[in-house]
Amino acid sequence: MVSGMSSPRYSVIGASIRGASHKRSRKPNQDSFKIIHEPDVLILAAADGHGSEASPYSKSGSLIAVNAFCKTMSEYCRVHADDWDALRVMLNRECETTISRKIDSDWKRNVLKSNRARLKHFTADDKPLTPDERDEAIWRMYGTTLLGLVITPAFVFAYQLGDGDLVFTNENKTEYVIHGDLMLGTATHSLSSVDSWKRAKTKIYPAPNMDEPCAFHLSTDGFSNSYRDEQTFLHTVSDYFRTVNKHGVEAVKANIKSWLNDTSKNGSGDDITVVIAYTNTVI
Repeated sequence: MVSGMSSPRYSVIGASIRGASHKRSRKPNQDSFKIIHEPDVLILAAADGHGSEASPYSKSGSLIAVNAFCKTMSEYCRVHADDWDALRVMLNRECETTISRKIDSDWKRNVLKSNRARLKHFTADDKPLTPDERDEAIWRMYGTTLLGLVITPAFVFAYQLGDGDLVFTNENKTEYVIHGDLMLGTATHSLSSVDSWKRAKTKIYPAPNMDEPCAFHLSTDGFSNSYRDEQTFLHTVSDYFRTVNKHGVEAVKANIKSWLNDTSKNGSGDDITVVIAYTNTVI
């Protein structure tokens, strides 16, 4: 799937491909993404369903995750649309508590809503589970990570739970908006965990200078894991930025799925989702 939209300030491209290894094993793409345009605001989200035997419904889990983030942040932006400074103060105060809790609880509630009837008599080792144990077992079956950005005229709000990458790039630098937690092997934090909101990372990032070309880049870990090291990954993010500078957004939209398929085939083999917001000054 490829998506594109424009705003007065940004042009946005989103693309998600099924990984090479998932094609061989006939598994579906477990990633999801969403792009929401509010007046003067972009809300971007990407999620990576775990795709493991323990999480057979993680594609649904990732879709529920991006919807939960976009719905929550859209509501806050609408309430504070006339006062971005007030929204920034509120986010600084509440982003790692109230907001992260709301995203967590909305995801868990909607997962249970979609599957509680099916697993009404869910058991483990032939022993009926308590209601809490049953809920936790259902959440694990939908396990997913979540990345999100809210780009306002005054600041950028970033959210991350689990792996994946949030990167800013312009002519002078390419840097992480948030540094994800380093964990051993393929382990990652997940919305499926009890109190997962406690492991979410958030940040208020400065609004870029709109007189200069720049881009925000969200990607699931299938992208960065396809490169031999962090430096090569960041260089590739810069290459995407330079490509749109030179050839325009439509050229990137026309080719991005092919590029990502090649990246997965020659790299991690995992599903890859990329969402990129470019300033309109570059097109």
